[in-house]
Amino acid sequence: MTPLRRRMIEDMRVRSLAANTQRAYLQQVSAFAQHFGRSPELLDLEEVHAWQVHLIEVQRRSSSTLVVATAALRFLYNVTLNAIGQSTRSPCRRHRASCR
Repeated sequence: MTPLRRRMIEDMRVRSLAANTQRAYLQQVSAFAQHFGRSPELLDLEEVHAWQVHLIEVQRRSSSTLVVATAALRFLYNVTLNAIGQSTRSPCRRHRASCR
């Protein structure tokens, strides 16, 4: 288990996220990282947008799956990475259309 994954799990537990939510978030973040072959710490807004497009257009996922994927990435970038000082700019801010 990577330190980033461990920290995300801790952050989700501290915030009392449901077990199913934790599993879904970890699956989404893992799929995102595997798709690009790099740690999410090294990915930015362009990759987040490309991932969202990939989910909808290539994998033909539902809009609810896109919502979960976006929520997982928002949590990762806004809570976990920001908490450990790895991110100075979050790719998922509420005002950005690509992360809604």
